Amino acid sequence: MNNFNAIYRHNFARVAVCNFPVHLADPFANVEQIIALAQNCDQEHVALCVFPELSLSGYSLDDIRLQHVLLESIDQALAQLQKRSENLFPVLLVGAPLIHKGALYNCAIAIHRGKILGVIPKIYLPNYREFYEARQFVSGQYIVDDFIEINNQKIPFGIDLLFKAEDYPDLIIGAEICEDMWVPVPPSSRACMAGATVIANLSASNITIGKAENRLLLCRSQSARGLCAYLYAAAGEGESSTDVAWDGQLSILENGKILAQTDRFPRGSQHLIADIDLDLLRQERLQMTSFHQNADHDFYRFIEFSLNPSMESIGFYRKIERFPFVPTDPVRLDQDCYEAYMIQVSALKQRLRSVGAKKMIIGISGGLDSTQALLVAAKAADDLQMGRDAILGYTMPGFGTGEFTKNNAEALMKALGIKADILDIRPSAELMLKEMKHPFSEGKPVYDVTFENVQAGLRTDYLFRLANQHHGIVVGTGDLSELALGWCTYGVGDQMSHYHVNAGLPKTLIQHLIRWVIRSNVFSNQAGEILQRIVDTEISPELIPAQEGQSIQSTESSIGPYALQDFNLYYTLRYGFKPSKIAFLAQAAWSDNQKGDWLPDYPDDKRVAYDLKTIRHWLQVFVKRFFAFSQFKRSAMPNGPKISNGGGLSPRGDWRAPSDGNANIWLKELEDNIPLH
Repeated sequence: MNNFNAIYRHNFARVAVCNFPVHLADPFANVEQIIALAQNCDQEHVALCVFPELSLSGYSLDDIRLQHVLLESIDQALAQLQKRSENLFPVLLVGAPLIHKGALYNCAIAIHRGKILGVIPKIYLPNYREFYEARQFVSGQYIVDDFIEINNQKIPFGIDLLFKAEDYPDLIIGAEICEDMWVPVPPSSRACMAGATVIANLSASNITIGKAENRLLLCRSQSARGLCAYLYAAAGEGESSTDVAWDGQLSILENGKILAQTDRFPRGSQHLIADIDLDLLRQERLQMTSFHQNADHDFYRFIEFSLNPSMESIGFYRKIERFPFVPTDPVRLDQDCYEAYMIQVSALKQRLRSVGAKKMIIGISGGLDSTQALLVAAKAADDLQMGRDAILGYTMPGFGTGEFTKNNAEALMKALGIKADILDIRPSAELMLKEMKHPFSEGKPVYDVTFENVQAGLRTDYLFRLANQHHGIVVGTGDLSELALGWCTYGVGDQMSHYHVNAGLPKTLIQHLIRWVIRSNVFSNQAGEILQRIVDTEISPELIPAQEGQSIQSTESSIGPYALQDFNLYYTLRYGFKPSKIAFLAQAAWSDNQKGDWLPDYPDDKRVAYDLKTIRHWLQVFVKRFFAFSQFKRSAMPNGPKISNGGGLSPRGDWRAPSDGNANIWLKELEDNIPLH
């Protein structure tokens, strides 16, 4: 087995954007700085280094760009750079003015291991405000299928070039230059449609008040539309300040998200590194079929090179969130919680209006899921002016119901002012078990799945009949995590309801939704105190009586920590990653509880770490349950709103799969590629 911890093994590519104090009109001095940065990146196993626009000469030269001595020196400096790159791992993208057929072009030059792979000319030349590039340069707009001569070498030249790693096929590099990004349809859009996964922008980009924000917005937008990584290198120190200034910001983005970004106005040379996920980009494009509808592969020439990436453990320069469904940024978390809550409320209101229901019937256990469903129902009742007494909440104690959760359920219903009742299911359950001749009815402590499901089924059966009696609908309480793992009783059980408001919510997000409700004072302080107790309670189905001296029945001890299983769900559902890739990411996120950000208000005693052996074990449980055991429950799930961009499991929406599938190939991939230790 290859080194499990090697990032290139998991289809990541390490990339860098660089800048340095440029020496105007001194390409030989600039080569020294470019080589120094490239050597640093080589030691970090970087596959691609991007430098600013006209980095060999400096950008702010104006008419000096046309001087023969400068242009001759550029050729000589390029020869030096080419020679000195022979033993370097990265592809270098540098900027220089080059003559072709008597005209001067602003170019991006790709160099790898002593070879110039190709030259891409700038298309859109700014000729307004402070820039007059058209005074010196010619646009490369119509140059395709051409070659340029550099130091007696015939080099591919044109806007139709993409650089592809033949031994790392998802790494396909395109380039555009500064202004090319600012036009309505940037050339990188077409490059992405032809297969480019990484776009480099060699930019000069002076700075004015507010421009940095607009520039970043364009970069994010282009990386999102192109489903690509976008590397932006702006010129900084050394450029002339005759009439403008430069901030030298470096940015690396992926699919609309900022992976890394430097401070502005740096001093000295700098390089910014990040690990981009080529699997993520490929899977996004596979899923978004509309992406390919205007593809134009025939336009481009693919220039191949051999990357020969390291299969050593070289660290990991990428932030992996422990809770991919839940952002760690407090502002974003509040926004997401608000939107999730209101999506649920809006969807439930629409269902109530459409069926003309007069009542909402909910089973309240004192657990997370039924609590969240009740909070949604309360808001919906308020918005529709139905009155809180339109919510009929039932606590239905069974054989394993604890006093603590039962008291929380009753206290919450009282605090919210709904119509509450207690419906003890134990007599009915005892009768059913007796008639079935179950060993429990003979006094034997047999707590099998039949024993559990008799209780779960009776609760749902009562709720449906109560809905008939009161002209209402049963509001479902199960969540996305339970659907993924099949941790619900099929048919007449908690898998079924009239409307499934929590169907799109993973367990980890529900916990923070309730915390958000507390923080936001949506309901009374008294309700907030009860909600806090509920959030702090161990997750349990409470179907098996607690034995003396033993803890209550624990869900997570049976199916795994929800934090890990939601992590596994996100990367399986959203991106379709291999189990080994998911385990690698989980190890990066969870192996050290002292590293990385934790969610706001997350309890200290739950800030745990998981080693690879534990991650592997629970991932194996997830794979078996998700692919082999649970689809038949999802195929018959009731309606409910999709909430997260992480996806949903509705058979009518994000996830359509055969109910009689199997997990064989996922289990084999896991066993073959994730080490036991």
